[in-house]
Amino acid sequence: MRIDELYKIKSPVISFEVFPPKKADGFDAVLGALRELAPLSPDFMSVTCGAGGTGGAERLTRAIASAIRKEHDIEPLAHLTCIASDPETVKSAAGALREEGVYNILALRGDLPGGREITGERHYRFASRLISDLMGLGDFCVGAACYPEGHIECESREEDLIHLKEKQEAGASFLITQLFFDNGVFFRFMERARSGGIHLPVSAGVMPILSRGQIERMIFMCGASLPSAIIRLLHKYEHSPDDLRKAGVEHAARQMEALISGGAQGIHIYTMNHPDIAASAMSKLR
Repeated sequence: MRIDELYKIKSPVISFEVFPPKKADGFDAVLGALRELAPLSPDFMSVTCGAGGTGGAERLTRAIASAIRKEHDIEPLAHLTCIASDPETVKSAAGALREEGVYNILALRGDLPGGREITGERHYRFASRLISDLMGLGDFCVGAACYPEGHIECESREEDLIHLKEKQEAGASFLITQLFFDNGVFFRFMERARSGGIHLPVSAGVMPILSRGQIERMIFMCGASLPSAIIRLLHKYEHSPDDLRKAGVEHAARQMEALISGGAQGIHIYTMNHPDIAASAMSKLR
């Protein structure tokens, strides 16, 4: 089923995100995680792509997406990045996904692998160009990312909203947000987006806290802000990782509950390949 159709028949749409292993020999571990995640009955599961979106990382993304569909009868959403790609590479990657029966794609600009540079003219400067090219292939349901606090490379939230409008105009039919820890950030973003002409369904991205190091990495990578409640948790359980993990899951469950009560159309849980975290968050939510 097309993911954009899910938003028409169910609210909220619940989805999980998993990522491929860094090395091929970790593939079985991901399949094991899928076997534990599937009984939680998400409406779809997304699979991230490695930096650059090509080569082995792309093949692993495709293989995991195929397993989600064939072995668990859950709709997969394959991430496809374009920063280091050209139209022929994108066409080939999309064709390979089609052969596996994967028709839902999350179109992302992506990041370059560490130390790599691109010289000369780039065909894909923004994800909107990738979305347009995928729509030109005719049979894909294409989603896009959005950033409640603005993309870390954008000078302003107004500029970020312009890029989001370009994604919608290029053919994106649903949106998934970057993680955030303060629901007020999400609801204010939704007000700006709707006022700015964004009409697509939006799933709110929630990442349960597992460790202080994880949070520090996320802040550095995407610029997400920390509400005082999270700062207090990090301080209170600074020397008790297990208690921090438990408190982090409970916070995520409360966050999801409040998002749903506030009218969020979807919840996208960044599982980090930890079925126990997703299961605990879902059980508390229910």
